[in-house]
Amino acid sequence: MYLAIIGYLMICVLVYLLLKGKTSPIILFIGLPLIAAALLGFSIVEIGQFAAAGVETTMNNAVLFIFSIMYFGLMNDAGMFDGLIDKLVEKAGTKVVSVTIVTAIIGIIGHLDGSAATTALVTIPAMLPIYKKLNIRPTVLLAIIACGMGVMNLVPWGGPTARVATVLEMNANDVWRTVLPIQIAGIIATIGLAYVLGKLEIKRGAGLVEGSSEIEKVAATVDEKVLALKRPKLANINIGVTLVILILLMLNIIPSHVVFMIAFSVAMLINYPNIKDQNARFKAHAPSALSISATMIAAGIFVGVMNETGMLEAMANVLLGFVPEALGQYIHIIMGIVAAPIGIVLGTDAFFYGLLPVAIGVGNNYGVDPLNIAITMLVGKNLAVILSPAVAATFLATGLAGVELKDHIKFTFKWVYGISLIMIVLAIVTGVISL
Repeated sequence: MYLAIIGYLMICVLVYLLLKGKTSPIILFIGLPLIAAALLGFSIVEIGQFAAAGVETTMNNAVLFIFSIMYFGLMNDAGMFDGLIDKLVEKAGTKVVSVTIVTAIIGIIGHLDGSAATTALVTIPAMLPIYKKLNIRPTVLLAIIACGMGVMNLVPWGGPTARVATVLEMNANDVWRTVLPIQIAGIIATIGLAYVLGKLEIKRGAGLVEGSSEIEKVAATVDEKVLALKRPKLANINIGVTLVILILLMLNIIPSHVVFMIAFSVAMLINYPNIKDQNARFKAHAPSALSISATMIAAGIFVGVMNETGMLEAMANVLLGFVPEALGQYIHIIMGIVAAPIGIVLGTDAFFYGLLPVAIGVGNNYGVDPLNIAITMLVGKNLAVILSPAVAATFLATGLAGVELKDHIKFTFKWVYGISLIMIVLAIVTGVISL
């Protein structure tokens, strides 16, 4: 019982400090489990072994994160999809439904790097002037982007998938390959949502303002230094390299982190052969790549100590007393259904590193596969990622769109929650999730 009490106290402190933003997640993921293990009476040597065991399971995924973030950052610098996005915006013209569908496509493409901030910066400034001109509510723009982000975040270099892989002690690419059919269905659902929202906006009066015949082009102020990094002539080559990466990841013939290490080197030589430019690109993208990867490695200590000390098992046993016997075998479905609202409150780290391990522990007692629970919670929660006040990119997106957070949540939640439930049902029907 003492194990469970210490474990739950640790989780409560973790969630509280993460929500309050009192300190860095890295410090929390390292410090809290070490303190908990010490309170439980484990020796320094044992605690060190627990931590090392946890870190060992995260290293491949951490390397994947470092090089995938740097690769897609490099592609963003080079403007890999700039031409395609410009053509999509131009093709959308003044048709409301076309504009909303193009928003979905740009959001999906823009989130290939797994970064919510990049997606917001790519999509919102490009589309918001058109939305205003056509009298389409900016909350619609945010809802479509949120859905696209949530679906695309299932890629192996996406934060939630990598966190799930850390908890499961699996390769992130293996998790992704399992959920890939549901991700494809989610992409279709996102475009379908864009179509529905476009039609609803037309009903409420959206459309070209009377007396206007075309969308005025908005002159975007582009920093000369940013412009100097663009490589429009290499766009097709860069897209080709990216497609090869995706094919190799799906075939799973080379470890995913190795794929991105090689791809990053190739992309750097193609786009920025000068050593001075290469060093500048390293310095530009290293902070975000290292920050996320360091957090993941630190989370390995957290998960490792919880497992090795027996805290996780003890916490699960306590929780078992509150789960009706008849519902035990469906614990993954229950967690998937409540994942979105809980995820909005907890935020990403607390949800996947705090709640998911406990849910897996409960499921083990009822014979539910840990991967089953993880995928259900991943799919259920992921679409609500850009609605959480605990996620910094949420405020970036609402700020760029000029929308209050409460209005964003009020409008968007019902749509993304509905689609997340549809994706869970599809996962069950297709056998990705078993009952």
